[in-house]
Order: sequence, then C-alpha cells, then structure tokens
Amino acid sequence: MASVAAAQPVAARASMSAPAQRAPAAQRVQAAARLPVRCQRRVRTLAVADAAAQSAAQKRWESQVRDGKVANVTAKKAGEMLKEGWVLLDVRPQEEIAKAKVAKVVGAVEVPLFVKDDDMSPAGLLKQASNFGMGGWWLGGQHMKPNTAFLSEVQASIPKDASVIVACQKGLRSLAACEQLSRAGYGPLAWINGGYDTAQPGDLPTKDGVDVRLGGVGGLSGALGWTEAQREATRNEGFAGGASNLIKIGAVLLLLDLAWFGYELLTNSSLVQDTFGK
Repeated sequence: MASVAAAQPVAARASMSAPAQRAPAAQRVQAAARLPVRCQRRVRTLAVADAAAQSAAQKRWESQVRDGKVANVTAKKAGEMLKEGWVLLDVRPQEEIAKAKVAKVVGAVEVPLFVKDDDMSPAGLLKQASNFGMGGWWLGGQHMKPNTAFLSEVQASIPKDASVIVACQKGLRSLAACEQLSRAGYGPLAWINGGYDTAQPGDLPTKDGVDVRLGGVGGLSGALGWTEAQREATRNEGFAGGASNLIKIGAVLLLLDLAWFGYELLTNSSLVQDTFGK
C-alpha cells in the first residue's frame, strides 16, 4: 500500500450550508486549488487496470477538489454540517460497515461503491492473493470490485437537490464516488479529507459515542490492538495496551515459532529423523 500524503484538512467555509450565497466561482476555484488532498491509496479497491491508469484516475479525482466541484472538509466540520441539513453518504463496503458495528455514523445513507469480489477463477484467486500480500494480512480487507448499481441505489435514497457529504474509511473511495455523483447531477458535494480515520471521538454522531475509526480495524494489526484508535482506547491500561494485548503478542510469536519449526521439518530430513526417529 502506498504511503499516505501528509496534509492538513481545510475546513469548509460557512457559506457551504447555503449554496446560493457562495463566493464567485473564480474565487472558489482559486481557493480550492490551494487545498491539500489527503487520501489513502487502496490498490485493491480501485477499478483500474494498472498502476498508470490508477495514478491518472486519482489525479482526476483530486482535481475535483482543486476545481471547486467538491468541498474539502474535516470530519469535525462534517459533523457540524449534518446539523445544518446535509446528508452523509457512506460508501464503504457492507462487510466493512458490518465490522464497524456500533462505530457507524447515525443517520448515514449506506451505499457501497465497491462490493466483495467472489471470483474463484485462477485470475480471481490471484487477485485475492495479491491483495493479501500487499497489506491485507496486516490491515484486513478483501479484494473488491465496482458496485455496478451504485448510482441507482444512491438515487433511490438521496434526491439530487440534497447537499451531500461523501465519506469512507480512508478517503479515496469517497473521492472516487464524488466523480460519479457530480456527473449524475448531484451538488453541492463535500468530501471528508482522509476519511473516518481522521475523525476524533465526538466529531461525528455515533451510537454511544463509539470511535468511528474502529470501523477500519482489521487484520493482524486489529487482532493485536496496534491501530491508533485501539491504542488510544487502551492508553490507560498500561504498557502495550495491558495484559490482554501482551498475551496476544505472545500468542503470535508462538505461532510464528511453530510455523518456522514446521518449515524446518519439511525441508530438513535429518531433523525429522532426530525428532521422530527412524
């Protein structure tokens, strides 16, 4: 997974809640051009054929912000905009939302931009293996494919004259969704720069105030409690998140040791004889 560009999210201007009173287009374009764009490059969820096409697609998506077509907002600002009547569109896959459980934004419309790829052909299995090797083992997640019914599902839930905030866990999928929504006639549009992972507890309304960043927890990092949200939640429990995390770390080290021992048994016949006898 490519590194995430460090950037400082820029809060949307107060006039966004009343689109008719916005500044002249030329001024908005100039201001938007200076906004930093921050999003995670999630190769396994991009509907592109190769790295060159991926790069071109991301530049096109980011240009929406610089051209003033999509407002660049923080998670905190998005929470304020929801109180003003904006609609939040959550484009995460259903599996990711289900994993989040109570770490979901209250009142959000959930329509996945990508869905799980169940292709079990040799090519499909190769994609899944590639996804696992490119960080899926550590961060979790599966190989995805575009949801061909995305626009129709959005149109069934959100009218085109609604003011829409688009969000996902990392920020890239929601930025890609903004392009489809803009072409379909939606506007004004806003996008949470960096996704839910940039939110702090209380920025967005969730059930019982649960940290929305927990929706991005998965893989070995989630099992060990090493994500930022998990570390903050267990900060007062002692070193490395307390005894439970230390036990998990010990269990992982033991499994790795057993796996290495098994590998040596398979590759060293003399070791097999010494261990089990002739």
